[in-house]
Formats: sequence, structure tokens, C-alpha cells
Amino acid sequence: MTVISADWVVPVEGAPIRDGAVEIDDAIGTIAAVGPREELGDSVHYDEAVILPGFVNAHAHLEYEVYAGFGDGLGFADWIGLHVQRKARIDLADMEASARLGAFNCLRSGITTVGDCSFSGAAATACADLGLRATVYLEVFGASDAPIRERFEPMRERLEGLPETVRLGISPHAPYTCTIELYRACAALDLPIATHLAESTAETQFLRSGTGAWESFAEMLVPPPGTTAIRALAEAGLLSSNVIAAHCVEADEEEIALLAEHDVAVAHCPRSNGILGCGVAPLQALREAGIRVCIATDSPASTPSFDMFDEMRAAIVGARAREGRPDALSAADALELATLGGARALGLDDEIGSIVPGKRADLTVLSLADTSFVPWEDPVTGAVLGGAPQGVVATLVSGKPRFEKGGKTWLELIDAARRARGRLLQDAETS
Repeated sequence: MTVISADWVVPVEGAPIRDGAVEIDDAIGTIAAVGPREELGDSVHYDEAVILPGFVNAHAHLEYEVYAGFGDGLGFADWIGLHVQRKARIDLADMEASARLGAFNCLRSGITTVGDCSFSGAAATACADLGLRATVYLEVFGASDAPIRERFEPMRERLEGLPETVRLGISPHAPYTCTIELYRACAALDLPIATHLAESTAETQFLRSGTGAWESFAEMLVPPPGTTAIRALAEAGLLSSNVIAAHCVEADEEEIALLAEHDVAVAHCPRSNGILGCGVAPLQALREAGIRVCIATDSPASTPSFDMFDEMRAAIVGARAREGRPDALSAADALELATLGGARALGLDDEIGSIVPGKRADLTVLSLADTSFVPWEDPVTGAVLGGAPQGVVATLVSGKPRFEKGGKTWLELIDAARRARGRLLQDAETS
């Protein structure tokens, strides 16, 4: 057994424990006990620190780690066009290099589990290599069910033999890049499903009428269904508890009721939605409807980083600004959405998301020594408002340290990702 302790342990399910400790069953990687340090003792103590559940980032794109800043300020049509153009310049090895750096930066940020929508499948091998727990949704696009045979199955075959910490799902990308026929074929596989829904007003306009800003690149999209994304899937009987939907910024009252009725989980990505000018999702309404909503980072293609601390703060600011109330989302609420909320969205809340005996010992040790939040008043407020990746001392997955501050520097991994970014940035004429 290993016992780690800190000034505070924040279980999320239960009150914070001052001078707390967590006992880990090293043989099976689970939490054996949680309680006061004076009762459990310790093998390792972290001073001026708090032990949190590992963050569960239920919507990410690890392969886009090196895409940060591309097309900043462009409208969505030009932005997506730039990314499609640049993605064509790199190969699978480059995508794997980028995904490995993305996985490392998640661990360095205290994230222990991701739900990743993966264009090439590189995220699966990256998570396996670095020990990041993951559900990797292999992306498909198209106007028929052919991508299941031509794209998904070859990727799944290539990824055979993954560890049990990495499971595969499928991601019909969005109702503007996938027909209902393809969504139906994805559902028939009986795998976890992730998709992008109701992200922007331009998307909604195009899906309803085929008009608006997206007309300029309509040849890249499937024919619009004549209604909104959520209604189209509901009418086809394709909303279920097996689905996690990213964004839902434009979801109206009726659509929120549909998501709740069918127990669809929602990944709220406030920084991505804000930076792309999509707006602020109706987080309070989603929560009040009983939807399994969580906070997630999306990708550095639209968000600066895999920094869950910044994401929690953005969620708080957005919720309070939208509702016009300082109690619209508390620090404790945000922490729950970034941990147990993400676990619920992925259907893994019986295994991860809180510090409870029997669950996996997926833990983040956060130092606040260099912040203004020490001496302590409230460890939850301190962690959420004062936390940063620079303060993460250790990240454990199933009790095993996968990141330790001052440990392995991963220079080779970083160099490979930078070379991939260099190829993305090459002029089209020389690429």
C-alpha cells in the first residue's frame, strides 16, 4: 500500500478533508481508504498542496495539440478551411507525434482521462503509450454508411491490442458532415458515440435551409436535413444514453428537453465556444434539465491549451455572465463538472471522477504554494480559481505516477511535435 497526504484532500463526493490522506492499493490501482492523515499515516506528504480527483476531459482532440493559434479571428468557414488544408500536409507519424504531446500536456495539467475524437486514431496509441485513460472516438464523415467499412474498420483493426485503459468508440463528426444514414450505421455498432451538435448560429442556419455563411463551402458538407442538428437526430431515433454531444451552444428549450429525455450527455467547452465567436452555452438550463453535463477543453485548434483550470474559470465566468448572477456556477460546481461530471458523461462514474474507496486511484496533486490562496481558507476555491498546470506536482492513473514535476522532460516527444507543427506551417507551394 502507498499512502499520499496533503494539506487537503477534496473527494468531490464528500466534504474536503483537512490534513487528509489517500491510501492506494498498489496491486490493483484502486483507492483503499480516504481520511485524516493522523489515521492513515503517509508514505509521501505534499506540503501546501491539495489532492483532487484527476480531471476527466470528456471532449478533446489530442491530435491537434500543435494546431494552436491557426486562423485565430477567422470566421468558421475560413477557419475550418485552413485546418483542412493544413491537415493534408502531414502524415500519420506527425499526427501521432502531436497526439503524444497532447496526451503529455493533459497529464501535466492534472487530466487523467480523456474522451477524444480522433481523426486518424493516433490518440489511441498516444494514450496507451503515456498511460492516459481514454475513450477514443474514431471519426467518420460522409453521405452514406461506406465510411464504416472504408475508414472506421481499418482504423479499428490497426488499433487492436490496446490496453484496457483505452477503449474505442466512434464519432460521426456532425450532422453537417454526416448523413442520418451514417449516424444510423454508427449506432448499429453499439459503441460509445461522440458528436458535435448545435455549435453555432451559422451551423443552425445551414442545417435548416442550406443558406448563410456556410454556403461558401457547402461542397465539403452533406445535404442539410432541413432542421436543427438535435431535432434531426431525435426524429431519426438516434439520441441515446450512449451519445455524448459536444457544445450545444444553440440548443433551445425544446432541444434541451430532447437531450434530457434521451439521456444524452453534453460536453460544455466554454473557451472554444468563446474564441470561435459561437456564444455561451445554456449551462444552467442543461444542468436544471438533469443532463449529464461536464466541462471539457476541446482542442488547441480552437482553445489555447488542455488547461482544465482555465476551462473551469471560463465556465464560471460564462455562466455568471449569461445568468447575471454570481451564484450561477460555484467553484465547487465547476470542479464537479470537470471531474465526476466528465466521468458521468463517459459512463465511467463507477470507476473514476471522485476520491472514493473502490474507485481507480486517478489523482491530481496540486500545489498552491506560489499563489495567494495560501494560507488556506477554502481548498476548492483555491484549486479552481488559483490552480494552474504549473502547480501540478503529480498526476496518477490507477495509482501510478504518469507525470511528476521535475521528472522526465520528454524532450524527444516535444521535438517531434514541433517538427510536425513546422510541416503544418509550410507554405502550400513548398509543402
